[in-house]
Amino acid sequence: MGRLIVIEGLDGAGKRTLADKLTAALAECGASVGRLAFPRYGADVHADLVSDALHGRLGDLGDSVHGMAVLFALDRHAAADTVRADLAGHDVVLLDRYVASNAAYGAARLHQDARGEFVEWVRALEIDRLGLPVPDLHLLLRVSPELAAERSVHRERTESDRGRDTWESDGGLQARCAAVYDQLAADGWLSPWRVVDGGSTVDLPALARLALQRPD
Repeated sequence: MGRLIVIEGLDGAGKRTLADKLTAALAECGASVGRLAFPRYGADVHADLVSDALHGRLGDLGDSVHGMAVLFALDRHAAADTVRADLAGHDVVLLDRYVASNAAYGAARLHQDARGEFVEWVRALEIDRLGLPVPDLHLLLRVSPELAAERSVHRERTESDRGRDTWESDGGLQARCAAVYDQLAADGWLSPWRVVDGGSTVDLPALARLALQRPD
């Protein structure tokens, strides 16, 4: 059975880039890697509804913290069998965003911290009720909200299909979300967390070894 590794962080933190580089580093170690990124835009109707809501195309749905969280959760639930199959067939399954994204962004929208009721509500929904696989390790790619915003703006200018949504454009939300992520990491929410400095060079061989390391 493979290990489920989740990369978390702000919009614009560089999660996709880290996932690409870590995949290559794991391959150099001889490990096979399965990958998924959430939300699965273009692959799942719940994710496409999320996109529409984030761009103001579904009335006031985007204003509902719990409504949006359910859509994110249903996207993951629809992918759960794929994740389990990948875990059975690979040494590592690497996810770009997972349950912690729902917890962090929803709590930040409600001005709650990681110990508030919303984070527990997300855990009860996605882990207990929907039965999603629990991660073995979270990697928090930490960057300042200012740097993340700069990268998001650059991505919007250079990639025609990567326009910023209402959450990405909300600097206050991103700053609060960064604080919640730090708390989730400090608490070891759902699994151990390792903080990765997204503003400096990442030791990819060490990170690959960590991803493959099993508990004693």
